[in-house]
Amino acid sequence: MRLTALPVGYLPLIDCAPLVVAREIGFAAEEGLDLLLHPAASWSIVRDMLTFGRVDAAHMLSPVPVAGALGLGARDAALDAVSVLSINGNVIGVSAALADRMAAAGHGFGFDDASAAGCALIAVAPSPLRIGVPFPFSMHAELVRYWLSGLDLPHRPDIVICTIPPAMMGEAVRAGEIDAFCVGEPWGSKAVDAGFGKLLLPGTAIWSFSPEKILAMRADWPVAHPDLSARLIRAVWRAGRWLSDPSSHTLAAEILARREYLDVAPEVIERALSGRILISSDGDMRQVERFVLFHESAAQLPWRSQGEWIARRLAARTGLCEFDAARRGSAVFRTDLFRAALATTSANLPSASSRVEGAPKHDTAATHIRGGAILYRNVFFDGGVFEPAFS
Repeated sequence: MRLTALPVGYLPLIDCAPLVVAREIGFAAEEGLDLLLHPAASWSIVRDMLTFGRVDAAHMLSPVPVAGALGLGARDAALDAVSVLSINGNVIGVSAALADRMAAAGHGFGFDDASAAGCALIAVAPSPLRIGVPFPFSMHAELVRYWLSGLDLPHRPDIVICTIPPAMMGEAVRAGEIDAFCVGEPWGSKAVDAGFGKLLLPGTAIWSFSPEKILAMRADWPVAHPDLSARLIRAVWRAGRWLSDPSSHTLAAEILARREYLDVAPEVIERALSGRILISSDGDMRQVERFVLFHESAAQLPWRSQGEWIARRLAARTGLCEFDAARRGSAVFRTDLFRAALATTSANLPSASSRVEGAPKHDTAATHIRGGAILYRNVFFDGGVFEPAFS
C-alpha cells in the first residue's frame, strides 16, 4: 500500500510517545500514513511550524489553541485540539539550595500533598520566587498559578514565571536563573540525575486529570482533508491504547530513547511511563499512581470543559470577558471531530462532551456509548469544582 506522507511537529518529551509509537509500531501505516516527525527545540517553534504550514499537525500544549482563540500570543492561524495526547506527566522541582532550606525547616518531601509542599516552599522561598515553565500558555503555568494562589497563607512572595525550553530546565536551575520549575518528563528527572535540584510534587497532586498535550491542527485543515485528519486521529488513538498496556513500557522506552527522538537513557523514560519517579540524586524514589495517561478513562477525548477551564483561567489573568472566553475555549476542543474519526472503531467514549471538572472524587462508572467503563477520579488539590457553561 502506498502511504501518504504527513508531516507532524513535536517536542522531545515523554508525552510525544503516541506520535512516535504510531509511526514506529505501525499504527500510522495501518491507516495509510507515513508520519514524518519533525522535532523542535521550543514550543514557540512547534506552534509556528504548524501555523505557517510546515507541518499539518503537531504535539502541542493544551492551552495554545485556547490562547489563540482568545487573541493571546501568535494569531497567524486558528488552531484546534482534535485529540488529547496525554493526561498529566509533569513534575515540580526546586533547586538544590532551596530543597536544603525546605528540609532544614522540616519538610519531608512526601511528594503527594500539594498544600503541605506549597506552604513549605513559600515559607523559605526568596522573593521574587522565580519558577521556570516551558511556555507562557501551558498547563505547567496554569497548574503552578492555581496551586500557589490556592494556598491559605497570610503572606506570599512575588511569583515570577520564566519561560525555559524543557531540555534547558536543569541547566537554568544550575545557573541560578530560576529557583523552581514545572516541566514534563524526562527533563525533571534529568535535572535530578545531574544533582541540580530535587522534585517536590507530581502535577497529579495539583489536578489529578490534567489535559497536558493535545494533537493540534489548523482549524481549516480537517475541513480540507477530513479523511487524512480522521486517519491520523485513529492512528494516535491506537498508539495511546498500546501505550496503556504496562507490558509495552520497555519497548516504548527503547524507541523513545533513540537519538532521533529523546536521546536519553531508556531507563529514565521507563520510570516515567510506569510512574516510578526519582525525586533526588541520592536514590529516593516515589511511586505515583497514574503519573501519565495515554488512553485509560477516555484520556484522549478532548473534553470541551477542559478547553473552557483553560479559557477562564487565561481570561481571569488577562482581563478578558470570562464568559466569551469560555465559549471560545470550549469550541476549540473538537470532540465532534474526535468522535467522527473513531466512529468505526471499538472506542468506548462517554456520551457527554463536557463534564464537571473536579468531580468525581473517586473512580466511577460512567454512561458510555458502548458498554460500561470507569472514569478515573478527577480532583483539584483544594477540592475545587469547575462547572462548565457549555455542553
